[in-house]
Amino acid sequence: MTHTVLVTGVSRHVGARVASVLAADPGISRVIGVDTVPPPSLTRDGGISLGRTEFVRVDLRSPDIAQVIAAADIDIVVHMSLVSAPSGSAGRASMKEHNVIGTMQLLGACQRSSTVRRVVVRSTTAVYGSSPKDPAVFTEDVVPHDSPSHGYAKDAAEVEGYVRGFARRRPDVTVSTLRFANFMGPGVDSPLTRYFSQSVLPSVFGFDPRLQFVHEDDAVEVLRRMALDDHPGTYNVTGEGVLLLSQCARRAGAITLPLLSPAFRLLGEAARGAGLVDFSPEQLRLLCHGRVVDGTKLAAELGWKPKFTTAAAFDDFLRSRRGVRS
Repeated sequence: MTHTVLVTGVSRHVGARVASVLAADPGISRVIGVDTVPPPSLTRDGGISLGRTEFVRVDLRSPDIAQVIAAADIDIVVHMSLVSAPSGSAGRASMKEHNVIGTMQLLGACQRSSTVRRVVVRSTTAVYGSSPKDPAVFTEDVVPHDSPSHGYAKDAAEVEGYVRGFARRRPDVTVSTLRFANFMGPGVDSPLTRYFSQSVLPSVFGFDPRLQFVHEDDAVEVLRRMALDDHPGTYNVTGEGVLLLSQCARRAGAITLPLLSPAFRLLGEAARGAGLVDFSPEQLRLLCHGRVVDGTKLAAELGWKPKFTTAAAFDDFLRSRRGVRS
């Protein structure tokens, strides 16, 4: 049996890579990639080749996505279109609409579809928040002490709520939710990679948080495996091990600049306003308290574990940035 797959968020790096690897699979007859703007590979900017992926320009906030799913008889949906930071032109309100309203529209279209049989959703370990009262390690069933109240993490928590509702209404559909640690790798552009690309790293005085990363190659492989087989449930996805912020700075050859929390917040607001680095409230909490999750449930389910440890993923990112730090 061959499959027809819909991948959202294909204009971004990891989404484009997922579409590309699925398009190369002989068991998949069609891959349709959707986003609000064309992928870089379809523009003069170059980028990842999407192979035989068919691109359709669709805003997930519109009901047009239902027409795409119905017209192509989509049976697998891989939802990658969660934005982790607002763009300079759109702002936070537009980001929230894209993440939450867009997911609601997509899930509504899947619910009405008679062909969709598998839905894979990219989420984030940020749904656990970052708090001094957190457990040493989060497993998938741990309820965070402080639920996220800002930005991307709050959006992701709301998205997961809608995904659980969809799974209850459509028990015939296999639903997989993947909570990824921060993506890291040569092609990743995120608030955290932009932070670590600086020669001076502002930090919060008195804190040295534990951090985890997942390499983009491992993220793509997990998404490929989840798309091709039934693995219902919620899974943490992270490279093994942790790095302290101070260890990251030493590996990067960067200087840390410890600041009191109010000064760090003011600097973050200035940097965000200038479009340099997104020191959002959730980023501030992460750089205070860190976050560590347990990825053994995923390893047991797939009989596989990420090839890159947290440290190896960070080192690969650094190798790609040598000579370009500001």
